[in-house]
Formats: sequence, structure tokens, C-alpha cells
Amino acid sequence: MNQIATQTIEEISVTSAVPNQTEIKHENTLYSEPITVWHNFPITNSLITSWVAVLIIILLSLALRLKMKKVPNKIQHFFEYVLEGGLDLSDQVTGSRKITEKVFPVVISIFFFVIVNNWLGILPFGGFGMLQTGADGTAFVPFLRSGTADINTTLMLALVSVVASNVFGIIVIGIWKAFNKYVNLKALGGIFTKVRKQPTILLEAPVMFFVGLLELVGEVAKIASLSFRLFGNVFAGEVLLASMGALFAYGLPIPFLFLEVIVGFIQALIFSMLTLVYFTIAAQDHDEHEHEEHSHHTPSNINSIEENKVAISN
Repeated sequence: MNQIATQTIEEISVTSAVPNQTEIKHENTLYSEPITVWHNFPITNSLITSWVAVLIIILLSLALRLKMKKVPNKIQHFFEYVLEGGLDLSDQVTGSRKITEKVFPVVISIFFFVIVNNWLGILPFGGFGMLQTGADGTAFVPFLRSGTADINTTLMLALVSVVASNVFGIIVIGIWKAFNKYVNLKALGGIFTKVRKQPTILLEAPVMFFVGLLELVGEVAKIASLSFRLFGNVFAGEVLLASMGALFAYGLPIPFLFLEVIVGFIQALIFSMLTLVYFTIAAQDHDEHEHEEHSHHTPSNINSIEENKVAISN
């Protein structure tokens, strides 16, 4: 027995003297980590978080709908207050309650999806995960990671926002006017119809056509701007929290957690409001604005202005 015990103690001392070869790493990567694969389709931790966010929104919507009363309780009153505030804020952007009522369901859905994703990423669920062994060693992969911290999620959100706004513009003003915003064939055609009365059209028409092409490039830039702004802010918040937690795990990260709660709300609000702006711009008819400006400066209006000046002077 003493010989066996002595041998065991020697083995333990030798094992403790050898450095640990299986170091577990956990780094915030720019890409989301795969958890499993389903029919060659990788299911990542950010995708799981997005599913959880959608599930939370659906369950919350059903609970509010089933328990809706004429005399609202505190939770119903809170969400009614949020919706009324959102409608009033949207009216200030669109300038029309009619347009707001058509666009608001899309905008508020994007807002709730983004804000739930942002807040799920800072909850203390990152400690639940699994170990994956690869060529670089063993790494810890959390089950949940904010969906908006993945460029794929924000890119698709931006793509849906821009494409949906253009589809909305086609429905409101028609496909021909929406097409002429980007490929201004009407301006080029004006060279042949207005050149006698308005010779400057020879210079204006090519410029207007080129501006339309720039707006087409701007639509692509909107996708990049929306996606990288949201991804950059959320991912930077995750890196900040990880850095503060590595410096001092207790107490120090708490102020930064509250900061990320505010940043998550602001980023969701910015993304949804920019989507609302894109919908509003797409629904505007440039021809009507030009006609209003032209009618504002007609000779009859100029004469009436002159008459008013004379009356005031008298």
C-alpha cells in the first residue's frame, strides 16, 4: 500500500510539473461560431440568438393580444404608450399619418428585433457553451451571441430595409416614376421636346441623368452604411465588456453593462428611423414637387405678390 501510494504521489508531481498542453481559448471573433450542422447548413450561435429573439417577440405579442382589455393593465399601458410615442415620432418624419400607418408595422418590427438581439448579447448567458477542438487547439464556443454582432444578420436587415423601401415606392408612386428616379429617361427625352423653348436643357438633362445614376449607387451605399454601423457598434460593445471583465471580473463591468443597454436602445432606434426615412423618400414624387415649385413662380403669383406690395406701401 505504501509503495502504491508513493508511486501515485510521484505521478501527480510529475504531471503537475508538465505544462498544460490543452489551453482553452475564447475570443470575440468577427464571425459567428457554428454550434451544429443540419443538412450541410451551419447553425451558428448568432442564428440561435436571432431565433430566440423572434420567439420572445412572438410570445410577448400573443400574451398582450390574449390579455388585451378596454381598461389596460400596467404592461398593456406601457406598450400602448410606446406605440403612441412611436407613431407620433414617425409622423414627424413622414409628415403624414397615412404613410406612417402603412410603414410603421415594418419599422416597429425591425426596432423590436434589433433591440432584443442587442440586449440578449449582454445578458450573462455567454457562460453556457461547449468546447470545440480544432487545428488551433480547444476553444470555448458560447451557445448565444447577439445576432446583430454578426455581419450576416445586419447585412440582411439592411438589405430588407432598402429593398422594401423601394418596393413601397413602386406601390405608392408607380413603377415608371420609381424607375426614373435612378435611370432618368424622362430628362433625356426632354432634350428633343424642350430644346427650342429651353436651350439650357442640353446641359441640364445629362446632369439630371447622371444624378439619377448616383442615387442608384447611393442605394447600395445605404446597405453598407446600415449594416456596418449596427454591426460595428454592437461588436465593439461585446469586445469592451470582455476587456473589462478580463481586467476585473467584479464591479468594473457593471457601469459598462448599463452603457451597452443604452447603446443597444439607441442603435435600434437609429436603424428603425433610418428605415422610416428611406420609406418616406421612396414614396415622394419628384415630378409633383417640381410642378409645385413651378406653379409657385407663375406670372399670376408674381403679379399677386406685386399687388400685395403696392397695397402695403399705400
